[in-house]
Amino acid sequence: MRDVCIVGGGVAGLASAIFTARAGLETVVVDGGESILARNASLENYPGFPDGVDARRYLELVREQAATAGATLELGRVSEVSALEADDPEAGFAVETDGGDPLTARRVVAASWPDSEYLVGLGVERRQAGSKYFLEVDETGRTGVDGVYAAGRIAGEPHQTVVSAGHGAKVGLAVIHDSGTPFYHDWVAPEGYFTGRGREVPPAIEEIDDEERRSRDERARETVLERFADPLEDEPTMHPSVE
Repeated sequence: MRDVCIVGGGVAGLASAIFTARAGLETVVVDGGESILARNASLENYPGFPDGVDARRYLELVREQAATAGATLELGRVSEVSALEADDPEAGFAVETDGGDPLTARRVVAASWPDSEYLVGLGVERRQAGSKYFLEVDETGRTGVDGVYAAGRIAGEPHQTVVSAGHGAKVGLAVIHDSGTPFYHDWVAPEGYFTGRGREVPPAIEEIDDEERRSRDERARETVLERFADPLEDEPTMHPSVE
């Protein structure tokens, strides 16, 4: 049984996965095959990219980051989520996928858009807005069903990449908290930041010396230079209604 199953491989789901996987929770992301971000011709309002960035390239980088963090990414479309034991939410959930083997997970994060039919059997509350359905969640992304969360647009968040990423991270932190995993901050600190004051390094924080810092910086720069060395040939995905 996985600790976390995230339904949806867009920015919100991947951001959740980065946090849960880095916290040591066994995380699987079930990706339906296309993030709506792939329809964006140029992502130009995401902090850190002064002249914008190709949305598909950005999505590739986030997928790679989730995998590097330890998350497993699987292609598939989730058709139903059901409780393994109706009277015990801690028993976890069965996650059925079309054409794939079923998964089991202690917690489920819905980060798919606009599909949420797979949660109806669990009794997760939804509200309709036009032709879309949003899941009812609290400020942390928790639904009314223990162990089930929602992140990003499906949770009623604004349709912007930076918001989806931030909300996905917030939901990931809620999952970590509910799992009982020791956690302070997901943060890499310079050597001596805590130990130099006679303190133990808090959970989920790592102290690194200057040599390791430089090594990680070099690896990070090499990765970015490699990924941006050539133009991305993928074209934006057009809206289905456009012929």
